[in-house]
Amino acid sequence: MTVLLAQISDLHLDGSERATRRAVRVMDYVRALPRPVDALLVTGDIADHGAEAEYEEAARILAAPFPVLACPGNHDVRPAYRKALLGEEADAGPVNRVHHVGGVAILMCDATIPGRDEGRLDEETLAWMDATLTELPAKTRALIAFHQPPVVLHHPLPDSGMLERPGDLAALIDAHPQVAAVLTGHAHTAAASTFAGRPLVVGPAITWTLRLPWEGDRPADRDQPPGLAFHVLDDDGRLTTHYRVVI
Repeated sequence: MTVLLAQISDLHLDGSERATRRAVRVMDYVRALPRPVDALLVTGDIADHGAEAEYEEAARILAAPFPVLACPGNHDVRPAYRKALLGEEADAGPVNRVHHVGGVAILMCDATIPGRDEGRLDEETLAWMDATLTELPAKTRALIAFHQPPVVLHHPLPDSGMLERPGDLAALIDAHPQVAAVLTGHAHTAAASTFAGRPLVVGPAITWTLRLPWEGDRPADRDQPPGLAFHVLDDDGRLTTHYRVVI
């Protein structure tokens, strides 16, 4: 079965009219698609300050007739995220979830280090990922999603806050050939690379777009429209990604 996924990232909801308007615009676009997506992935930095009110707004904006699967980013705060977005106890532990969509296992992983921009998949999360992938039925396709990219993207801003100890993740992926790709956010720019022999796809941001070094000195381009990615995962495990902006 071919699976169609949308991905958004870095909403940075802060109570401002601008942040709300951009997020609502993208969600209205996704909900109005003639062919509904099988799920929407939200790869972190949902809130800007990690306040409960920001997650309450996020819950309203992200409400949809299809599954909405999220993971936290470095601006997110785990207890408030759990309480106001997930309706759970306000626990400070990693927020890791596996979702099964159209025969695909989607691991939404918590790579955040509280109080820091850099990411890390800690021992608890890596053990959970390994156990989850090991328990999947044979030939089940899998995707891994988290916030901070594990590779250099050739801009000093995201490269100063990338995933630490990427070798741990590479070893895990090497042990699980059913992993078709890795999806991240954080960089505020649509990008594609490879990691551990698999596609690595970075989703664009809702809030602002990263201006690359050859595009000018100021990194934050707030005039660009918000973007999103569409991922098509074939039966053979091949991932095709299309990017769109929403005017």
